[in-house]
Amino acid sequence: MSEHDLPTLRLPSAARRTLREEVTAALRAALISGELRPAVVYSAATLASTFGVSVTPVREALLDLVKEGMFEVVRNRGFRVTALSDRDLDEFLEIRALIEVPMMRRVIEQASQPALTALRPIADEIVAAAERGDLIAYIDADLRFHLGLLALAGNQHLVSVVNELRTRSRLYGLAELHERGGLVDSAREHHTLLDALAKGDTEASEKIMTVHINHVRTIWAS
Repeated sequence: MSEHDLPTLRLPSAARRTLREEVTAALRAALISGELRPAVVYSAATLASTFGVSVTPVREALLDLVKEGMFEVVRNRGFRVTALSDRDLDEFLEIRALIEVPMMRRVIEQASQPALTALRPIADEIVAAAERGDLIAYIDADLRFHLGLLALAGNQHLVSVVNELRTRSRLYGLAELHERGGLVDSAREHHTLLDALAKGDTEASEKIMTVHINHVRTIWAS
């Protein structure tokens, strides 16, 4: 694969984002979903052409992602996705499970019904993206949903940690999952989780989150 074999990349639509933030979100989602791969050197100009925007916000976004450890600079050539081992991915997932599953109890204790209801439109976005196979929109909405959900527990440092873990993960099997018809089922788990949280069912919420996180390992294993 070369940078000239890029998939069609789209900017996710979200209110109150600058173009630089939109490009950063799109690149992050393309990287997580596996549409951007390690070992390929990407130029800011080629990516800008794919997005249909100027080079400046793309270069700025790439440099932001370099700071996050998601890309590395290849001198005089461009940017390369930082490679991760299976062990790295497994360890990220283990930490996520240790944090996100027990935090469902805290969310139930602290979140109001209107706050939970406010997440339903994002859950709708996730399902809609899954139905049309838009992996970048899927990843973008999924990230916003889970960070928004954890934010209801009232610990912003925890949200930052999970944000880093999720954005450094890789889900190379998402396209295959969509082709098998399984992506929509995974997307609908977000609504099921909100239903359990709204009912105050801690056991069901923790079980759903455990199953949901475990799907991630299956996805990147493929």
